[in-house]
Amino acid sequence: MKVSLSCSCIVAITTAATSSLAFVPSNSRTSVVAPQTAATSTCISSNNAKRSTRLQMATNGKETSTATTSDPSSYELLGRPARPGRPLKVAIAGGGVGGLSTALCMLKKGFDVTVYEKTAAFARFGGPIQFASNALSVIKEIDETLFDRVMEKFTFTGTRACGIKDGLRADGSFRMTDDSLDYLFNPEAPADWFVKFPLKGCADLFGLPYTGVIDRPDLQEILIDECKKIKPDFIQNGNAVNGYVSKGKGQGVTVSLEDGSTAEADVLVGSDGIWSAVRAQMYCEEIKQTSADGQRRQGCTYSGYTVFAGETVLKTDDYYDTGYKVYIGPKRYFVTSDVGDGRVQWYAFFALPPGTKKAPSGWGGSERKDQADPEENLVEYVKSLHEGWTDEIMTVLDATPPESVEQRDLYDRAPEFLRSWADGNVVCIGDAVHPMMPNLGQGGCQAIEDAYVLSETLEAVKSTDKLDDSLQEFYRKRIVRVSIVQFLSRLASDLIINAFDTPWSPHDDLGKTWKSYLTFFWKPVLQYAIFPAQFAYLYSYHPTGNMGDLPAALERRWKAQHENDAEAAFERVAEDGQSIAAPSFFKIAEQAATVMSAKRR
Repeated sequence: MKVSLSCSCIVAITTAATSSLAFVPSNSRTSVVAPQTAATSTCISSNNAKRSTRLQMATNGKETSTATTSDPSSYELLGRPARPGRPLKVAIAGGGVGGLSTALCMLKKGFDVTVYEKTAAFARFGGPIQFASNALSVIKEIDETLFDRVMEKFTFTGTRACGIKDGLRADGSFRMTDDSLDYLFNPEAPADWFVKFPLKGCADLFGLPYTGVIDRPDLQEILIDECKKIKPDFIQNGNAVNGYVSKGKGQGVTVSLEDGSTAEADVLVGSDGIWSAVRAQMYCEEIKQTSADGQRRQGCTYSGYTVFAGETVLKTDDYYDTGYKVYIGPKRYFVTSDVGDGRVQWYAFFALPPGTKKAPSGWGGSERKDQADPEENLVEYVKSLHEGWTDEIMTVLDATPPESVEQRDLYDRAPEFLRSWADGNVVCIGDAVHPMMPNLGQGGCQAIEDAYVLSETLEAVKSTDKLDDSLQEFYRKRIVRVSIVQFLSRLASDLIINAFDTPWSPHDDLGKTWKSYLTFFWKPVLQYAIFPAQFAYLYSYHPTGNMGDLPAALERRWKAQHENDAEAAFERVAEDGQSIAAPSFFKIAEQAATVMSAKRR
C-alpha cells in the first residue's frame, strides 16, 4: 500500500541536502573518551550534545574537530588485497536481515567480522519480507550467488496487478477490472479498483528485477550459509551486545556482551532492531521504556495504528493475476498479498490505542495467554471491524484459522537530522536507527542499502584514525534518502486512515463525506503523478545499473514453478481441510513450508 507526496517535495528535500554546506549533528564529533567502564561511558552522545546545542555546519561535509586526538603512532594501516595493512575488525550487534547483509558484504571485502546475536540458535522464525527492485539491485551488487539463491526462493508480486481496491464496492468475486473513470458515466461499469501501482513500469524504466517477497527464514539461512563460506565462526549466538566504550580516534571500541565478557573491534555496527541496546546508549535511552499511555517507547512514537495479521491457503479467481491489494474504507484498510505456495497473507490496519488487544506477537511481544481475552476469536473480531465491507475480505478471513492471527502495535521514529547515527567508532543502521511504517515495504530494503553503503565507505578507509570520520560520512550519505522513505511510509498510513474514505460515486450513497470527495479527486493525481514519481524515486538507487533482459527471464522461469507449487497447495487443502496456519506473518514452524505441512506435524 503506497501513497506518496509530490515530486516537488522530493526535489526540494534532495536539493537542500546536496548543497555545499552539510549538516553535522551535535554528536558527530570524534569520540575521544579514554578507556573506561560501560557505565561511565553511557550517553556519550548526549554529553557531546550538551557541549553544542546548535546544529554544526561544515564546508564540504567535513568538520574540524576541537577534541583532543590520540597518539598518531598508535594508528594502524587497514589492508586490502592490494594494499598493505591488517583487516578491519568489525563487531555487529544483531543477526537480522540488516546485520547478516552487512556481515556478508564486509566479509566479501576482506574485513574480519563477528556478529553477536541474542538468540541461542537460529530457528525458522518470521514471515515474508518484501524486497522492492532497489533492494534486489543491491543484493545482486553485493554477491551474484546471493542474488541467484534469493531468486530461487522468491515470489514476484510486482509483475502482476497491485493497487488500491474499493473496500465497499468490490463485488466479492475477486474479478479483474480496470481502474478507469468509466463508472462515472456508466452505472454498470465496475468500480472495484480505485488505482493500480506502476511497479512493473518503474522497474522496467531502470531495467531492474520486479518487487516480490521471500520468507524471512529462507533469506536468513541463505545469508548465514554464504557468510560461513568465508568465515565459518562469524556468528556468536546467545550473546547479545548490551553496551560499548568508544575509546577514541583510531583506538577502536570495547563491546560489552550479555554474558559479562567484552570484545575488541575497530568498529561496532548496531543492527539490533527497533529496541536497540546500541542506540539506547548512543541516544541516552532506556531499553523498551514505555510511557504510561503507551505513546512513547524507547524514543519511538506510537504511529496511532495497530496491525493484525494472518495467513491462509486460498485459491481466489484473481490469485494468479494479482500481487497485492489494499482495500480502503472508513478509518481502516485491509491488505492481502500472494506470498507463494498458494498462501495469502493479510494485514488489517486499525486506528486503535496501543495494547488494545494484546494478541500474540512474533516480535518478542505478548503470547496468547497474555491476550486480554485468550479465548476470543480474533478472526471474528477483525470481521466485526469490517462490517459492511466487501465479501472478498470476509472470504479471506473465513479461511483463516483464528489461532494463527497475531498483532503488532506499530512504532516508528522521526528522522535523526539533529543527531548522527554514529558516535565515535560506533554506528547504527536499519531499524536500530530508522524504523519505518511497513506501508512501502522498504524497511528491509533500506537496511540492505545501509549495509552496502557502509561497507563501501569503510572499504576506502586506509588507517584506523579515519574510521570515525568515515562513519559520519556514511551518515551524511544516507540520511536524506532514508528520511524521505521514512516520511513517505508514515504519510501512506496517515493519508489512508485519516484523509481517505470510500470514494464518491454519482451512482450510490456509499461515499458522501468530504473525505470521499477528496479521495475521488486524488485518483488521477495518484495514478498519473504521485505513484509514478514515488516508485521511480524508490527504484532510482540501483548500484547494478540496468540489468537488460534478466528481469524478464527471471519472471518467465518463476511463473511456471509458482503455478505448480500453488496448485499442489490448493489440492492439499481441498483434501485435508485447513485448521491451522503455521507460517504466519510473525512465526514459521520449523521446516513448515505450507499450512498443511505444518498440520501434518
